[in-house]
Amino acid sequence: MKRVAAIDCGTNSIRLLVADCDPATGELKDLDRRMQIVRLGQGVDRTGRLAPEALERTFAACREYAAVIKGLGAEQVRFVATSASRDAENRDDFVRGVVDILGVEPEVITGDQEAEFSFNGATKELLGRADLERPFLVVDIGGGSTEFVLGADSVRAARSVDVGCVRMTERHLVHEGEISDPPSQGQIAAIKADVATALDQAEETVPLREAATLVGLAGSVTTVAAIALGLDRYESEAIHHSRISLAQVREITDRLLSSTHAERAAIPVMHPGRVDVIAAGALVLLSIMERTGAAEVVVSEHDILDGIAWSLAG
Repeated sequence: MKRVAAIDCGTNSIRLLVADCDPATGELKDLDRRMQIVRLGQGVDRTGRLAPEALERTFAACREYAAVIKGLGAEQVRFVATSASRDAENRDDFVRGVVDILGVEPEVITGDQEAEFSFNGATKELLGRADLERPFLVVDIGGGSTEFVLGADSVRAARSVDVGCVRMTERHLVHEGEISDPPSQGQIAAIKADVATALDQAEETVPLREAATLVGLAGSVTTVAAIALGLDRYESEAIHHSRISLAQVREITDRLLSSTHAERAAIPVMHPGRVDVIAAGALVLLSIMERTGAAEVVVSEHDILDGIAWSLAG
């Protein structure tokens, strides 16, 4: 066993996994897995810069994570930064802050690297499942981008496109500084058009319709699954490897798009940081299912974070 720490810093959230990994058996045992909504990508689509308050929220989470990593005695740490920090003009401020706190430099990875980590993290446990046909299409719906990865035992094709729950919300659902509550039909149509264009781009590289099993990752997907399962609180074990039908995703998406902030916030499984962006995230998921013809999505709690951990354990 090798004890490692993986950090995934995305547009909306920053997550930590400290785990014992055994490359010989393929076993990964969680010691600590946690997440904070920090909205690092706040305003990046509009300004091209990371906001000072977004940086401070992120650094505060890093200080907490540094204490956890030290307490558990991880041998190696890898910090992967995704979409928002790829795009920002002042990304050097972000890099310096992370190095000061954690002692490791964040790796601002490419979309293709991000996709490979997601695929490995999501499918390692699924390879032996007789009830799931291959190839898998792993879809990681983040805050600023969505990754598509097709493969059976390994990655065959991958593409990252710039649609995500935060980016779509900020681009289409914010009017005069306020989020539309609920959005208009015109705003919803604008998101659908953006997602359709992104799916066209993804299909230039990844044959989306060849997928036999759709595997969905990240907070938008797991939150939709938690709602579909009728959970009173967020339960990772119940959500992990649940299978949510197209009809359920469509019904929940319609419900979220027609609800107010207060109604979404009252959903028991809703993380406070997702209240304003979940409707756009659900619409991205629904659009993907309709494009690929998937009758259901297999939901995975294991994703890029697990892939990063495995990259240290090899």
